[in-house]
Amino acid sequence: MAVKFIYSLYEWYIMKHLDPEKMPKHIAIIMDGNRRYSKIQGNIDVVKGHEIGVDTLEKVLDWVIDLGIEIITVYAFSTENFHRNPHEVEGLMKLFVKNFKRLVTHEKIHKNEVKVNVVGKTELLPDEVKEAIREAEEATKQYKKRVFNLAIGYDGRLEIIDAFKKIYKKINDGQISIEELDENLISEHLYTAGIEDPNLIIRTSGEERLSGFLLWQSSYSELYFCDTLWPEFRKTDFLRAIRDYQARDRRFGS
Repeated sequence: MAVKFIYSLYEWYIMKHLDPEKMPKHIAIIMDGNRRYSKIQGNIDVVKGHEIGVDTLEKVLDWVIDLGIEIITVYAFSTENFHRNPHEVEGLMKLFVKNFKRLVTHEKIHKNEVKVNVVGKTELLPDEVKEAIREAEEATKQYKKRVFNLAIGYDGRLEIIDAFKKIYKKINDGQISIEELDENLISEHLYTAGIEDPNLIIRTSGEERLSGFLLWQSSYSELYFCDTLWPEFRKTDFLRAIRDYQARDRRFGS
């Protein structure tokens, strides 16, 4: 009880000193540490660790809404993750189906007008996952107030390659000329087309790398690395990341 009170007091203190005018518009998160959490907890089933991670994500979405942050993008499943133990991959796919179907009628999603959007090579996913994604995106497609992006079947290098393939085809078909090729054109052909680049990228679990996440979009993103494992990620961790972001001098290369 005392620890909970101290954390509540600390949250209040950080919140009090955050500047609403400097709040990042787009936060991206690499949700790392679910498997390590499972081992630390006495080797509980790895899928259980991912389930707890989903609960953490739901809390983060609440914090994002409360703080007025407009866009959140989370790294949920990479193309490399398909090579993990079949039991873990199958469990993750079932979690995706279950939770995308929940989003279709999720009260907070609709009350706060959150558009659900999946970025990545979704064609690699099982049909039931693709259908659940389609249902969630269709149910929220009319919303423009907030965006909740989930990177699934995602790889930043493949994203750039796919963008160049689309552009090459248009050049080959005579729709555009090679002279039109610039940064904006490439951005328009990424999986995240139409979405502003992230201001802040947070990675949990103590690892300090992007692991292929938003490689093109992160050129001027502020990076924040947190030691906390994703299932144990607290509001104080989230607020400290934003506080750190607000304290930085963002010069964008100038």
